[in-house]
Amino acid sequence: MTHSISTTPFGRRPMTLGMISSQLAAKAKPEMAIVHKWHVFQHIKEARQVLGATDRALTILHALLSFHPETALEADGELIVWPSNEQLMARANGMPPTTLRRHLAVLVDCGLIIRRDSPNGKRFARKGQGGGIEQAYGFDLAPIVARAEEYKTLAAAVQAEKKAFRVAKERLTILRRDIVKMIEAGLEEGVPGNWKRFQLAYQEIAGRFPRAAPRQLLESIGGEMEKLWREIRELLETFAKTQNPDANESHSGRHIQNSNPDLPPESESGLARKDEAGGNAAANHNLRSLPKRELPLGIVLDACPNMRWLIKGGEIRHWKDLLAAAELARPMLGISPSAWREAREVLGDQQAAITLAAIHEKADQISSAGGYLRSLTDRAKAGKFSVWPMIMALLRAKLDGSKPTPPTGSGPASLKPGKPAQTGVVQASAELRASLARRPK
Repeated sequence: MTHSISTTPFGRRPMTLGMISSQLAAKAKPEMAIVHKWHVFQHIKEARQVLGATDRALTILHALLSFHPETALEADGELIVWPSNEQLMARANGMPPTTLRRHLAVLVDCGLIIRRDSPNGKRFARKGQGGGIEQAYGFDLAPIVARAEEYKTLAAAVQAEKKAFRVAKERLTILRRDIVKMIEAGLEEGVPGNWKRFQLAYQEIAGRFPRAAPRQLLESIGGEMEKLWREIRELLETFAKTQNPDANESHSGRHIQNSNPDLPPESESGLARKDEAGGNAAANHNLRSLPKRELPLGIVLDACPNMRWLIKGGEIRHWKDLLAAAELARPMLGISPSAWREAREVLGDQQAAITLAAIHEKADQISSAGGYLRSLTDRAKAGKFSVWPMIMALLRAKLDGSKPTPPTGSGPASLKPGKPAQTGVVQASAELRASLARRPK
């Protein structure tokens, strides 16, 4: 075993109290301690942000550990390695010399290694008469052994913090989804209550949610969201108890269970009511008679106002905003990534976003949104599907008053200060009304 006498760095590198602390910690290592170097390295990787180590510094530490011939590091064993800069650069994936020196200094500052510099700054080992290492100059790995338990504890704390952050974020996501859907249900079902106050309260809390928030802020906002969630839930439950217990979803007919997958949903009033999948002449004629130009974004949003709920601030000004809202709506509707990917490949991003917006608008009338989207995608492959009839059907339903909308608007856009509240009535020109009045024969 070698005895290190070098405690200060070579050349112009200054001596710091941190170096002395690292050397004291190395001396305090248990005499019989044995650690697995790669297990300790894994703990250091997990706790690197707490320790202040960089990714490249850990790359160099991995290279230094690889120069030690043993996997198990013993407290009373030889713990100094002396690779040259060229050897280190080779094992560090060709890292430049200046970068190597900079991140070696990071390892020293973090207390992960100790410099044992020779009088001339070279790294080498001197053997004794028996062939054993008598004196070595290089990098001392003693902190890996001395602080192994500390690194393990830090890694466990980091993992616990990551789990707590993930749980807080998931909880907040579920609360936001529940509150939005419960407010929509209350407005749709005509439940008496100050729903505008609930909408404003939700927007105020959600507006304080930054892109990158610490766990403590997530938990704080989650607590406020949960308080609002409980208030809305109790209001809906109280109203539900006053209603006829037999008037559930299966009796009200709001949820359509279609056991025959070959039949199109009844809600698709704008499409041909006969078997479109079979490609009859009437359906094909109706598709050929549709306008060739693209649907304006404003008409899509008039037909599908609920998409605004999914965007912070309720502003959908471009097609990319609608696509972003569709990406958020997809998991809420239970549509698989593969079904969404296929729809985008067949229809294109813009048409797929419009289709998903229409499905989201009438989600309460569709038993399987994923299966419905796949069916529409298959029809699009055969040239038998267009988004025009779907959007026109939604607009016609709103113009005819067949599906009442909330008097205060159906999205966050209606809650912006300085803007008049939405009335839920679609404003359409005489030409559009005349076009909607011409139903396919």
